[in-house]
Amino acid sequence: MKTFTISMVMVALLGIFNNLHSQELTLGVKGGLSIPNLTGGGTENPLNAGYSSRLGANYGLYGEYHLSDLFSITLGVEYSSQGGKKNKFQALAVPAEMVPLLPPNTPYLYADYNSEAILDYLLVPVMGRFSRKLTATSPIKVYASVGPFAGFLLKAHQVTSGSSIMYMDAGGTMPVTVQPQSFDSDTNIKDQLRTFNTGVIGFIGIAYQISSNNSIFIEGGGNYGFISIQKGTSNGNNYTGAGVVTVGYAYSF
Repeated sequence: MKTFTISMVMVALLGIFNNLHSQELTLGVKGGLSIPNLTGGGTENPLNAGYSSRLGANYGLYGEYHLSDLFSITLGVEYSSQGGKKNKFQALAVPAEMVPLLPPNTPYLYADYNSEAILDYLLVPVMGRFSRKLTATSPIKVYASVGPFAGFLLKAHQVTSGSSIMYMDAGGTMPVTVQPQSFDSDTNIKDQLRTFNTGVIGFIGIAYQISSNNSIFIEGGGNYGFISIQKGTSNGNNYTGAGVVTVGYAYSF
């Protein structure tokens, strides 16, 4: 899926460039840091609440078609690491082997362990970009970009670690195991999640013109998906998004 999507985007970019070769075009590459998190979107329960930000990678390439000195359109493809983490006392789904040992319809157990949801997406953004030089002859340009994206889930893992006694209650006063239980696990959860998302993405940045064709830039911004990531509602609904900081290089034709 990843290779096919990248290939389709590259074909589209090359087709645009071939048809618009008489206009000013720019190709760019960038890479940096993704700071994602998972939010409940008003449908929080003990399983999907309480996530904090984790760190991941964000990198990609884009093509930019300049309609004027002030406005351009960009089409790109980006790898974006998303998800969130909970490193604290938290709820967990009742393990199947413990169901017969607990009161009927026990919804959750609680334990003190580390949990990290690692979700890797391929984003295909289309953005409008507004740019302006600081002065007419300045090599420094500031810009802002915003637009929609299509997101494709590449892989998804829930990585847990640590050991803890399990409890019936969130206050940790009613233990249900005598010895600490290991939570060391790496579980593929892709089949539990939707493989497509769409949302909004935006950046603000500063570019420095090295020569007539070459420039470097640094930008910051973020993305947010409009579709909850879970297929079902038993574990609640989460929405994914990330703050992003990247540096890059661009070549103008």
